[in-house]
Amino acid sequence: MRVGLTGGIGAGKSEVAAVFRELGAFIVDTDEIAREVVAPGGDALMEIGRKWPQVVRGGLLDRAALAEIIFTDASARSALNALLHPHIRRRALEREAEAKPHQIVVHVVPLLFETGYDRFVDKSILVAAPLRERVDRIVKRDRLDRARVEARIAAQIPQDEAVRRADVVIENDGDLSSLEEQARRVFAALTAGNS
Repeated sequence: MRVGLTGGIGAGKSEVAAVFRELGAFIVDTDEIAREVVAPGGDALMEIGRKWPQVVRGGLLDRAALAEIIFTDASARSALNALLHPHIRRRALEREAEAKPHQIVVHVVPLLFETGYDRFVDKSILVAAPLRERVDRIVKRDRLDRARVEARIAAQIPQDEAVRRADVVIENDGDLSSLEEQARRVFAALTAGNS
């Protein structure tokens, strides 16, 4: 079974993925893959450099410069997604091939619905969290100011739309142990449906 795990920035995807991994899921982290394809010599770095030469310097991606462009320009964000996601999808499938037979494969995909990646999964799981908590987490974690965090959140699919599109919603509106318990229940249901 192939599962897509998603949620807005700061919602708690990583924590849920960690529980799923602990319970035996094979995790494919598309954020990790995205970092690989834009690393020096990566599949997508030269393409990004051709499209936005100002964000590639000395063979390295200037992530802050790219973020300034894509979080203020929706068409640039769409162009970047169109450029990156074929590379990410190809590598994700290569990773998935390493899973054991009958192992649940969880693709952690922040832009699951925005990029159409949901078409490639059997079940979609959304981690949802209150906006204020998400902003607070990201301000603390990434040391960004609130306005930048709010702009990044605004660039993603609205959470209420993602809730409507997801097959399963995990509400991250309590403490970490509550989130982990919900993740365990969801994984047990996935396992029951995968046998």
